Amino acid sequence: MNIELQEHIVRTWVIRLSGRLDAFSVGRLREQQESLLEAGGKRFLVDLRGLEFLDSAGLAALVSLLKRARQLGGDVVLVAPTHEEARRILTLTRFDQVFRQVENPESYLNSL
Repeated sequence: MNIELQEHIVRTWVIRLSGRLDAFSVGRLREQQESLLEAGGKRFLVDLRGLEFLDSAGLAALVSLLKRARQLGGDVVLVAPTHEEARRILTLTRFDQVFRQVENPESYLNSL
């Protein structure tokens, strides 16, 4: 799995994920999330367009980030995955209703 970070607006981070987010790779994401939260990040746009696979460990990491961000007065918004397998897991678990999702990240970021 690859992780690319970009701070767009002060305290708003774009996290682009690609490859697989599963029990074997989730540790790297959790470490990055923790670093960003400790540095004062509280708003996150998690871009899942490049994610090919997502399992329960990946979902747990996203929920953990959402919970922590909201405790700090922030939020987590997802860019909907384009790969059917990753999109399906969000739908089956109803996480597509827990997280706000956007199709166009640039429009969302410009609205902040």
